[in-house]
Amino acid sequence: MKSAFIELIGRPSTGKSSLINKICGHKVSIISSVPQTTRNKIRGIYTEPRGQLVFVDTPGFHSSERKFNLHLKELALSELHEVDLILYMVDVTRQAGEEEQSLISLLKAFTGRLVIALNKTDIVPNYLEEMETLLSSQLGSAPLVRLSCVTGSGVDDLLSLLFDKAPDGDFFYPPDYYTDQPPEFRISEIIREKVILNTKQELPHAVYIEIADLEMREQENTLWVRGFVCVERESQKGIVIGREGKVIKRIIEQAADELAPLFPYRLDLDFRVRVRGRWKKNDALLKKLLG
Repeated sequence: MKSAFIELIGRPSTGKSSLINKICGHKVSIISSVPQTTRNKIRGIYTEPRGQLVFVDTPGFHSSERKFNLHLKELALSELHEVDLILYMVDVTRQAGEEEQSLISLLKAFTGRLVIALNKTDIVPNYLEEMETLLSSQLGSAPLVRLSCVTGSGVDDLLSLLFDKAPDGDFFYPPDYYTDQPPEFRISEIIREKVILNTKQELPHAVYIEIADLEMREQENTLWVRGFVCVERESQKGIVIGREGKVIKRIIEQAADELAPLFPYRLDLDFRVRVRGRWKKNDALLKKLLG
């Protein structure tokens, strides 16, 4: 029996979250077209007769001196020394710039535990051969797999390679688990995804979700959840609320529809919009949100 913790690392929007969702067969990590949507270390659990692989999704590796981005970068790098394997995701529709080169240099110290997944190979034109040549020259001993998270091509080959490299060991989680996220985290992440979806490019990184209260009402078989969609400025509050409250209502309705199949009880979501100025400069809050 094989078992391993596998950290996914790569630049923003390389498809790390999409791959975990594809492998696990469930929505473990939220997805949007906005780079750095993932803000936490999110675990997706895949179990089959060969063993159990625990995938750790991390924020996209992005070079920036802003405090918020520095926290995300630190989170992405924090477990490289601890996990059994590292899965380096590469978007072959983008050329390797300074950011990619920086990440490649960092990963040279981990080639013995490294697997490289070349994603978006279904999109033409791409820089597949160019990236293969670069990675082979810089990370030569690390195996490469071509894949597409959209079509599923190459995913089985990747799983076989990961099981081959995984150490022997017992399961970390019961075989029916596909994530270890607590209810409040899953609820807040799905709501944040719907905020991003409904506000488009206007304020994706200006938002975080705050869960204030959770109350299980046994007689009604209902989990009552009260919380806030927090933004940085008063003008952003109006964007989330929308005319006559239509946007926030749509956000909560979409979140409730997606969350309903995930829980054995009904959810009652009560969320308001609140202004939290300069929250991305608050170290204590960032540590809590991005842990």
